[in-house]
Amino acid sequence: MTIKRKPSDARERDLQLALARILRGRAHSGESKVTIAAVAREAGVSTALIHNHYPTVAEAIREAQGRSSRAQRDVKHQDLLAEREKNRMLRQENEELREKIANLASINEVLMAETRTLKAKQADFFATAIFALR
Repeated sequence: MTIKRKPSDARERDLQLALARILRGRAHSGESKVTIAAVAREAGVSTALIHNHYPTVAEAIREAQGRSSRAQRDVKHQDLLAEREKNRMLRQENEELREKIANLASINEVLMAETRTLKAKQADFFATAIFALR
């Protein structure tokens, strides 16, 4: 006893028709929700067959579900690009802030040196004033 198998293109056509019947609400198996398992049951095959041998049919099912791997990939890629741009902007802002900090630190050092000089002059002035009062 030999098992006669359908050719690949005929099986793919059957899977596409099963998907179309489910989408139109005319499934022979009573399926109403579009899933790989539902299409497999409608076509009389296993889900593994669809996953392993008919990736275009699996992708068509995902697109019908609104979960296309390409669409998901494109969304993730756009999110990644947006995050990279945010990261670039934050790095640029960080560098600008570091430059400002360095500039302020330099100004702070100059002001501290001037303060020490003025305190020394003030101390000399008071010492001279006290010495003159004696």
